[in-house]
Amino acid sequence: MIPSPLCPAFAARLTPLHLMQNFFGAIGRWYDRRTARFNRPGALRHAAWLAPLLFGALSLLLGQDNNWDLRNYHLYNAYALLNGRIGFDLSPGQWQSYFNPTLDLLYYGLNRALPAPLAGFAMGALHGLNFVLVLAIARLLLPAPDAADRHRLPLLLALAGTLGAGFLSELGNSMGDNMIALFVLASLYLVLRHWPRWRALDRGAVGWLALSGLVMGLGTGLKLTNATFALALCMALLTMGGSWWQRLRLSLVYGVAVLAGLAATAGHWFLRMWQTFGNPLFPQMNDLFRSPLALPVGVADTAHLPHGLAEALLWPFIFTLDGHRVSELVMRQLIWPVVYLLFIALALRLVAGRLRSAPAPASAPASAADADGRTRFVLVFFALGYVGWLKLFGIYRYLVPLELLAPLAVWLLLQRLCKPALARRAGAWVLTLCAIVVFPFSTWGHSGWTANGFSADDPGLPDPAHSLVYTAHGDPPMGWMATLLPPQVPVVALAGGFPESPAYLERIRAIAASRSGTHYVMLIGAANHEEITLEKKNLLVSWLGQTGSDAGCARLERMMKKVRFHVGVEMLAQPDGPRCRLELLPPYRMDLAARNLEVQQKAAQDLQRYGLHVRLDTCRVHRAAIGNEPYPYQLCEVGP
Repeated sequence: MIPSPLCPAFAARLTPLHLMQNFFGAIGRWYDRRTARFNRPGALRHAAWLAPLLFGALSLLLGQDNNWDLRNYHLYNAYALLNGRIGFDLSPGQWQSYFNPTLDLLYYGLNRALPAPLAGFAMGALHGLNFVLVLAIARLLLPAPDAADRHRLPLLLALAGTLGAGFLSELGNSMGDNMIALFVLASLYLVLRHWPRWRALDRGAVGWLALSGLVMGLGTGLKLTNATFALALCMALLTMGGSWWQRLRLSLVYGVAVLAGLAATAGHWFLRMWQTFGNPLFPQMNDLFRSPLALPVGVADTAHLPHGLAEALLWPFIFTLDGHRVSELVMRQLIWPVVYLLFIALALRLVAGRLRSAPAPASAPASAADADGRTRFVLVFFALGYVGWLKLFGIYRYLVPLELLAPLAVWLLLQRLCKPALARRAGAWVLTLCAIVVFPFSTWGHSGWTANGFSADDPGLPDPAHSLVYTAHGDPPMGWMATLLPPQVPVVALAGGFPESPAYLERIRAIAASRSGTHYVMLIGAANHEEITLEKKNLLVSWLGQTGSDAGCARLERMMKKVRFHVGVEMLAQPDGPRCRLELLPPYRMDLAARNLEVQQKAAQDLQRYGLHVRLDTCRVHRAAIGNEPYPYQLCEVGP
């Protein structure tokens, strides 16, 4: 038999490498076809309108915001500012009670003015504006890709940016990092949008640069963790083209504008803290300002910083493998090792080019030079922002502004490191994988919606104008409950993590002496959250018709033995009505009275060092809730 000349060629197509290339090529072509609809001029405009609405809808699906910081101080701080309680209360939200509440006013105001679901939608939609800004930045940095990607590429990169683990974890909630990212991205956009003006630095250019710095400063005043990005952008301006004096002027104009913005949103609070406590950052940095009402310590969270140089150099890999190093909440992500490796590769290429003393490239047209300058500027800003975060904080959620830009940074780095076709394929696959890994994403806590997001029963204090309420634990936080008590009652935190000084303890005694009525301690009440789901499960099986007959109950019992619902079937002896119901299994039941007594006894022990005695026989439990999740509280009388 004579072998066919086609056989070797056919066999070559069966090699693993060739099969893999065909497989990925087919998927790539399918992907191009499926996303072709995004490559129309109107697609970007429609996406810019629709994306915030979609993120608002996603916020609705997630439910009522119920994060720990909200319960501790976000709600309380805005309430305290608007109701003149600075100095009237004493740290109900622990030492965070004295953070600038200006940013929290938006969340507080929305929840006061709107039903809770509408407020949640509005917060999600506002956070969704980050998509619009990343889209606008991407369009400036990708001015002339090939026709197949002219409109599609910026849109997909903006989508990838908003599918980050940190951004999604805070969608629609009060924590502020998503909201502050709007200021960082808007400032960066203004610098890139008016890029050609910086060569001349005329009066118009100074105005636009000052506006950019002002926007960044406004965000920094609202949340001081933004200072790393303000400093990074200011330093990145020093790397632009032109003379050293021109670059210094750019940086100075921007920096002064940042300070003006910071003063606009934080100046009033710094002044109030200085006048009230003698420390504009009270109680932080009290080792410097020495306010008598707090110990002379720094009060800074350093638990999330890397330990030593080796960890710092490997930090993206470390916190990707062990998310608890940078967050209490574990977030799955791969984007940071990818972008870190690409930055290292670019740095090595630049060093190698310098060592080879390669000849300078021929001068490019002004448009190409502007595009290259913008790209270089963004990458420098990104790198400096990361280094600042690594040095000062190490807390993942403070990285949200850079996380939103990370897919764009990956794309820009690949374009500099690889040939265009390879960069396109690698970028598509890597960024798709990074987006998929995030799901299902974690959040900082939600409960079911109710019309009024925060509610509590009136404790019925007989003389609130002369009463006093203490709190005796920092976790679970009780700051939000201070907003629901009668407004005449001051709330004073004890044993809650505040760096108490002798003068602080003296202030507590002075407040107590001024209140001639009954004094109370407010404690968390026990709640079995399994009982909430039990009610829903009983409603469901009743609706399905499984509880009305012995046969249905038998089916239900067999089903419960096969699935882990934490419940079993309890037969009912009543002649009419349902024949059975679901009941919690023994491991998931809770003796609420015993749990409440444990909390009372712990509080009694802690309050002894303040010279206070808890009268355990007076403790009463009252209803409170965030959304549909119960957070009952106890009030117990205290005395000397």
